[in-house]
Amino acid sequence: MPSRLNPYISFNGDARPAMEFYQGIFGGTLSLNSFGDFGQKDAPFADKIMHGMLETDQGYTLMAADVPPGMEYKPGNTITVSLSGDDADELRGFWDALSGGGVVSVPLEKQMWGDVFGMCTDRFGITWLVNISQQPA
Repeated sequence: MPSRLNPYISFNGDARPAMEFYQGIFGGTLSLNSFGDFGQKDAPFADKIMHGMLETDQGYTLMAADVPPGMEYKPGNTITVSLSGDDADELRGFWDALSGGGVVSVPLEKQMWGDVFGMCTDRFGITWLVNISQQPA
């Protein structure tokens, strides 16, 4: 397998619904393994996600986990996920789904550099950048 770089998001107990939400938007194959799956079946956090991975047909890979007890969860602006390309319909569909129930900080519209760009924070607190490249005239 070639090397790859992809986001890995930490959640405070809601990794499963977050990853299912993202799978509903992007499609693909979702693999979720709980702490119980890895030998901690009687722990109070056994049903929480130790490792999750979503791999899509577009080549996106998104990984996530719940922060286990004893480790500090630090919410905030420590991760931003960027989607970019020139398939405007596909990217607008992703934008609509991600921003639904979230907060739009930059509306998805034409920007000074010529592309259509927007920034939102989804209902799980993850910030997304969407950039639709414009074809040269």
